[in-house]
Order: sequence, then C-alpha cells, then structure tokens
Amino acid sequence: MAKGGFPGMGGGNMNSLLKQAQKLQQQMEEMQKSSETKEFEVSVGGGAVVARANGKKELISIEIKPEVVDPEDVEMLQDLILSACNEVISKAEEDTAESMKKLTGGLNIPGM
Repeated sequence: MAKGGFPGMGGGNMNSLLKQAQKLQQQMEEMQKSSETKEFEVSVGGGAVVARANGKKELISIEIKPEVVDPEDVEMLQDLILSACNEVISKAEEDTAESMKKLTGGLNIPGM
C-alpha cells in the first residue's frame, strides 16, 4: 500500500473517517425515527378495501366497504384484504429504502 493510507480517503486520516461514520450513523437513526412516524395508505378494489400502515411496517387500520361483504364470495374479500395489506407494507418498505438510498448516496451497506 502506498504511503499515506488508503487512496481516496483523505490521506488515511482515520479520525476523519470515524467522524464521518458516526455522522452517517446519527443521520440513519434520525431517518429511521422519522420513517417510523410516517403513515401509508393503499386502496384496492376501487376503494372497497383500504389498508393503512406506519413506517414500522405495522398495519394500523383496515377499512372495508359494507357493499363488498358478500357471504357468497368470502374468498374475494379475503383476496382484497390480503392484496391491500401486502401493498401497503411494500409501500412502507420502498419509502424506507428510498430514504436510506438518499442518505447513503446509493451505497449498499450490509444490514441496512
């Protein structure tokens, strides 16, 4: 390795690198707290089922229009509910991933 440390690392100044890592960690923690307070909503079946989730990817409510409840076709209602739940959780995950991508500049950091 060339004298002066890692190429592109400001001459190998480990203190500077450590400070940058700590700053990134703090920003990630703030982003996570911010994401957890967000709410996401998805509507399926033309508004027949509405699912809401928070940034922790927890379902917080499900609304079902009464006219969609058909005792002869329970399977359709089950499919609508399942679809709405999956979509709203995906929406929350995508938002978190996008926020993380902005924070890290697109770097793929394992475990994040």
